[in-house]
Amino acid sequence: MDTDVIVVGAGPTGLMLAGELRLGGARVTVVERLAAPTGQSRGLGFTARAMEVFDQRGLLPRFGRGPVPPISPVGHFGGVRFDYTVLEGAHFGARDIPQSETEAVLEEWATERGADVRRGRELTGLTADDTGVEAVLRTPAGTERLRAAYLVGCDGGHSTVRDLAGFGFPGTPATRVMYLADVAGRALRPRPLGERLPNGMVMAAPLGDGADRIIVCPHGSPPDARTGPAGFPEVAAAWRHITGEDISDGHATWVSSFTDATRQADRYRRGRVLLAGDAAHIHLPAGGQGLSTGVQDAVNLGWKLAAVARGTAPESLLDTYDDERRPVGARLLMNTRAQGLIFLGGAEADPLRDLFTELLEYDDVKRHLAGIVSGLDVRYPAGPGHHPLLGRRVGHRELVGAAGGTSTTELLHPARGVLLDLAGEPAVRAAATGFSDRVTVATAVPKPVDGTDPLAGTTALLVRPDGHVAWAAPGTGDPAAGLQDALRTWFGPPRAPAETSPTSPTSPTKDA
Repeated sequence: MDTDVIVVGAGPTGLMLAGELRLGGARVTVVERLAAPTGQSRGLGFTARAMEVFDQRGLLPRFGRGPVPPISPVGHFGGVRFDYTVLEGAHFGARDIPQSETEAVLEEWATERGADVRRGRELTGLTADDTGVEAVLRTPAGTERLRAAYLVGCDGGHSTVRDLAGFGFPGTPATRVMYLADVAGRALRPRPLGERLPNGMVMAAPLGDGADRIIVCPHGSPPDARTGPAGFPEVAAAWRHITGEDISDGHATWVSSFTDATRQADRYRRGRVLLAGDAAHIHLPAGGQGLSTGVQDAVNLGWKLAAVARGTAPESLLDTYDDERRPVGARLLMNTRAQGLIFLGGAEADPLRDLFTELLEYDDVKRHLAGIVSGLDVRYPAGPGHHPLLGRRVGHRELVGAAGGTSTTELLHPARGVLLDLAGEPAVRAAATGFSDRVTVATAVPKPVDGTDPLAGTTALLVRPDGHVAWAAPGTGDPAAGLQDALRTWFGPPRAPAETSPTSPTSPTKDA
């Protein structure tokens, strides 16, 4: 084998996956068709859950905007504005961070940890068998072949991996063409949440340095009318058709077009080939959810694939990636299609817009929609038990122990499992003895919680490397009941005492 995992595509999803695989101890080679990063702004920012995921790997300070990038508490659902902070810990995400910056941060992080990123290599063929996958690559120097145990397609909506490996990609075809552009020299009136007009919808937001990001969605623009890439004259004409304003004397630094096509892979895994990000799901870019969902795909898959590749967990663990992330993708497609109908429809959609405007007067509705768009409402299937945190992500919690303070966020930096012993229970710590090479045990208590907090009365939590709770002790009966089963399910069989030396720089057992 040349490497454990080949990742095809060096966008945010592929680079995040590469870093996760390296944290898990797997060798990874990233192959990218482009010879160099584009430097284009593309996606601007990420959702609340993606921001939380970056924080759990210690990445937020790398964005150079203080410990936390600027966030927007106010957003919209289908153009209907509301305050996302109605849901505790939620917001509309970090904004005004160009995708080029996100990619640069993730590539630096992944390569620091030993990921091998190879640019100027285009995938032209792949074959998979019972022992591995071989990728055929076109390079400036000729054909190159790489063999690995697994290959993951993170190569976007037009995924070559998806086509070569025979994944189905059902869904709804495009009904309209829309445009994005970064325009300099015009100082456009801000329309950050969009403006609906008789001939379509437009958005405009300042990017700094005299440039504005615009989105132009004209009514009656059939996708089959396109014959090539969009140019700025076409975008300026659509802007004028909708707004009556002439921006043709501006200068576009980047232009792109997109559609409302909605498709999802029929599975996320075919043997030794897997899909993540836009290769697995395409949709209307409502609420900036695409990049963020891809990053979360990578964080769900990375630790599992690393464990299987290293032989510490059975191959069946990879089935949970499809079980958990494909329903999330389906829900993403549902909510973006709904937003498209509300925001981009003509007069026929007015009753639907009016209804949503009424519904968003209710806090329960706001909380529900905030959870969907922020990504904070994801709950994976969990094992036995009824604890309210089972399957959910654990948010940032300050913890205090004998050695001082830490937090759930800090404990997840190495991408290991975390067993939080919140009541000083010897039985809980003993249950994890054979897993000390994969699971950090932290004896600590959360800072004061009230009676409505899910941690109230909780004596222990097992948190997976992706931040989701795999087991929780309710504080009654056997304090470690079911813990061994959960540890085996998510981390493989325990090691013999002589084999449990930690592979992470983080101590496997610590008092927070």
